[in-house]
Amino acid sequence: MQPAPIDEDSPAHVAERFARFARDEAAGRSDVYGAWAQRVAVDETIAAILSRIPAPHRQPPLVFAVTRMLGAHPGGADEWAAFIQSNADAVVAECSARSLQTNEPQRCAALLPALHRIAGPIALLELGASGGLCLYPDRYAYRYRGHDRLVELGESAVVLDVDVRGAVPDVSLPQIVWRAGIDLQPLDVREADDRAWLEGLVWPEERERASRIAAAVDVAAADPPLLVAGDAADVELVRAVAAQAPRGATLVVTTPGVLPYVPRARREALVGALSGDPAIRWITLDQPALHDAWRPPVEAATWPGGFALALDGRVLAAADPLGSWIRPL
Repeated sequence: MQPAPIDEDSPAHVAERFARFARDEAAGRSDVYGAWAQRVAVDETIAAILSRIPAPHRQPPLVFAVTRMLGAHPGGADEWAAFIQSNADAVVAECSARSLQTNEPQRCAALLPALHRIAGPIALLELGASGGLCLYPDRYAYRYRGHDRLVELGESAVVLDVDVRGAVPDVSLPQIVWRAGIDLQPLDVREADDRAWLEGLVWPEERERASRIAAAVDVAAADPPLLVAGDAADVELVRAVAAQAPRGATLVVTTPGVLPYVPRARREALVGALSGDPAIRWITLDQPALHDAWRPPVEAATWPGGFALALDGRVLAAADPLGSWIRPL
């Protein structure tokens, strides 16, 4: 007999999802979010309210960011639960309309060794760009600390520190002459509400990250990229936006961390289009098991951990998903 399918909209399933978040994701990173998630796990009333949110918009960090945006103070679980009950309809509506948009400029530190291998000038197009903070690798400063040397380059209010697990790879600031992004809900960091939402996605205890993102927002607001609202997995839309790149520039398409959110069949079509077009240089930072475009194939048994950084499918390094460390291969 086949087991009964799990009802992902049941309060019990919601409670279990938030319990896992408290145990596996918030532990050691956020006491506030851990306590809030644990409250959902044991409070049937709160779990029932959150079960009204469509499953794709019910990730704990998204729910927590929305409640903070609506006025919940990052404090005790009792106060937060009372806020949820008093503002249930607003929480459900706002979560249903929003998505997680992890726009972490630190990822540029992982992308830079791949960009170093591409001759400029570069036209940079990011899929899943959110506010576009990963479109400014030439405007940030870097410190790569390895066992053999310290490499520093660039001058900026945004300084990205990187732990290199091995020898520091060759890096240089790219020459970027055009920058664009595609996102279902692009954020205009010149708008106060969009800026507040982007900064509100940072977890409460991550003060250093909050400062870094605020400084990167200032960089983007001073010279905004072209941001197009649409499905970043739509190959025809990608080609239409890419066609606006200036002649004479090398088109570089980046997909840092966005492919897991694309259904498998469409993901394979997009990867095929990016890896099969000689006019495109493709840089990705992805889970090793996510697709089969790696050259050589990634062996799970010997993979050192983290995501795979690749240029045109060729794996260059293992890296932290958000770019805090890199291990050249």
